[in-house]
Amino acid sequence: MRPALRQARRLVHHDGPVLHASIPTFLCPALLRCPAIIPQAPRVERCRQTRSLSSFRPSHQQAAASSRTEHDPSSTNHDASFSNHRTLPSSCPGCGAPTQVVDKNEAGYYNIDRNAVKTYLNYEPDQPEEKIQEDDVFAKALQANPAIMEELGFGKSDLESPPPVQESAPETPICDRCHNLIHHHTGAPISHPSIEAIHETIRESPHKRNHIYHVLDAADFPLSLIPNLQSSLRLPTLRTQNRRARHKGWVSGDRIAEVSFIITRADLLAPMKEQVDRLMPYMQQVLRTALGRVNKNARLGNVKLVSAKRGWWTKQVKEDIWDRGGAGWMVGKVNVGKSNLFEVVFPKGRGSDFQDVRKLRSAAERERMLDAAKSFDELVKIQEQLAEEDAEIERENNRPARPTEEESLLDQEASEEYDPEALLPPPQPYTPFPVLPVISSLPGTTASPIRIPFGRNRGELIDLPGLARTTPDLTTFVHPTHHGSLVMTSRIAAERHVLKPGQSLILGGGLIRLTPLTRDLIFLVHPFVPISPHVTATEKAVGIQAQTRDSGVPSILSPAVDPQTIKSAGRFKLKWDVTKKLAGPLTDPTAGKMRPENLPFRIWSTDILVEGVGWVEVVAQVRRPRGWKPPGLVKKDPEHKRYEREERLAAKQEKIRERVEMKMKGDGEGNEGDAFDKAGFGDGQRDKDMERRFRGEDEEEYYPEIEVFSPLGKFIGARMPMSASVLGGPKTPGKVGRKVRPRRSMVSVKAQRKPRARE
Repeated sequence: MRPALRQARRLVHHDGPVLHASIPTFLCPALLRCPAIIPQAPRVERCRQTRSLSSFRPSHQQAAASSRTEHDPSSTNHDASFSNHRTLPSSCPGCGAPTQVVDKNEAGYYNIDRNAVKTYLNYEPDQPEEKIQEDDVFAKALQANPAIMEELGFGKSDLESPPPVQESAPETPICDRCHNLIHHHTGAPISHPSIEAIHETIRESPHKRNHIYHVLDAADFPLSLIPNLQSSLRLPTLRTQNRRARHKGWVSGDRIAEVSFIITRADLLAPMKEQVDRLMPYMQQVLRTALGRVNKNARLGNVKLVSAKRGWWTKQVKEDIWDRGGAGWMVGKVNVGKSNLFEVVFPKGRGSDFQDVRKLRSAAERERMLDAAKSFDELVKIQEQLAEEDAEIERENNRPARPTEEESLLDQEASEEYDPEALLPPPQPYTPFPVLPVISSLPGTTASPIRIPFGRNRGELIDLPGLARTTPDLTTFVHPTHHGSLVMTSRIAAERHVLKPGQSLILGGGLIRLTPLTRDLIFLVHPFVPISPHVTATEKAVGIQAQTRDSGVPSILSPAVDPQTIKSAGRFKLKWDVTKKLAGPLTDPTAGKMRPENLPFRIWSTDILVEGVGWVEVVAQVRRPRGWKPPGLVKKDPEHKRYEREERLAAKQEKIRERVEMKMKGDGEGNEGDAFDKAGFGDGQRDKDMERRFRGEDEEEYYPEIEVFSPLGKFIGARMPMSASVLGGPKTPGKVGRKVRPRRSMVSVKAQRKPRARE
């Protein structure tokens, strides 16, 4: 019946705007006898103290706002309207920049005329809705005359209005810069802080327990590693593999700081979670190498491979953050996925007060419960249950009312005083579901630390601005329209490109060039990068990169790039043996089952890293030298151990004898030798060569080489190969899982046919 009441109400207002308006005769003739008087409800004015726009706004901003109010009369009414309601947040929840209303081009600027900002400033939860007031007046007018209700066919239940649903408070608005980043994908990056600034910011932490989450990017791992993080932040040394290694606390007073390595965007490495989990030993080994010689034996049990997009291992990280409490600091370089990880692992909805709303039983229901008792004991239990419910309701009613979220926000803003010289801004007010940082591919989205508490003083998670990777950035040499193409958003199934002698591979139309240096070798390349690859002759590739040759290859280089800035980033050796992984069915346990050391060739590989973009897998196959014999197929003498020991002793005696002869020869001829001979280390290289020759090792290992050219000779690195080209293919079924019967061997059949053919 509610639509009918609304329609009647509209007709009432349509026929007469005055208070004593009459209702049309076609709607209700009997209602003409009763004048419908609609009282005007008094408007409740909220008396609140007039506050400035933000506690972060300096005095010159306030002066500018006041002068604008004096000269512009229209702005006076506008400012007075929102100054009496709410104030802008002290900092933008999207980027953390201090709130300001002066410079439109800077971060933290709020346009007061934007709808989201208006809704936030003019929100009044205590103001009743006009629609609900009109419905109540119309229902009371009909209830005054029961006869009219009977003629209209209304009952008491039809006129009972449902309880008003209180709308939730609007979310805290973000600044105009974050708004443009989300909706228009436009914005200017901010200056990146230094590691010293990050250290000074963490030192201002009010928490005793602090945990550093070093966020790394899986796309160019480990180029996104901050090598001097441990020493710059004065963190304790990493625990070694020794079982007695202890974890020391932070040296700065009584504060405790620990570090965890979080490798984000793990879904870019492999299609399945199980395949990514098997890469954990590989990631730990690469990380040990990147951390340096000091941490070559680090335990690295604090490494996590997570994916915010797929939800891999994010729940465990969230539970760790909740269990630790205190302050969790997100530290890392730009565009490594800190804000995206922040949104997934932040413990939302925890620590809020959920009131247990009990059902109020009516008198009739109480009588039915008491009458349904079949025994005296059951009757006593029902009476005790009703008494407990009444006592609980009485306690809830007598409990003092807690301040609302609006009052808590005002009290917190009034009690806090912003220190303009502090690096750490004040924390945001606690809410179960806060506004989280803005996620964008723009480098330098986060302008200032963003502090979001969780669990009602249990702790807070802090998103810090990203550190610069390489100055200048790679986007400096790329056309602005192609900046988005440098970010790998999904896993790439790389195609195989063959580099024959005299050929090169160019990426992005000349941004990166890979040229093999080893002749008479064929290189296989798998580019795991979002920019387009192209194989061409080396002469053409040099001309395309130097912009002296026209070609149909689309280029993402900026027209302002000087060709002289393209330099060699170094020569990289393919020094990792991947024969077991890439030999195919020869070493497959379900096929040939050959050992890699018995094959007549070796497969060398490396991963060429492009900073912030991805990696390129380079593979080359090298045949064994002439006269080589597989060591696993040579039958050894049963007494080979004794012979090897005798030869070793004989070589040792020969070495001692040669040293004595050289010493006597030098004393007799007056040749004292160089400084190494005087120190007793003379002819050390010859001794090493003899020892290597005795062990049967080659004097120098032969590694293929490849040279990479990039802007300024930077943005390039190398790592141990991941062999990602074999991770995305179909899984080879085992011996038990085969459904098709294997092909029968024809050796025995041919042996049976030979005697018959002779006959």
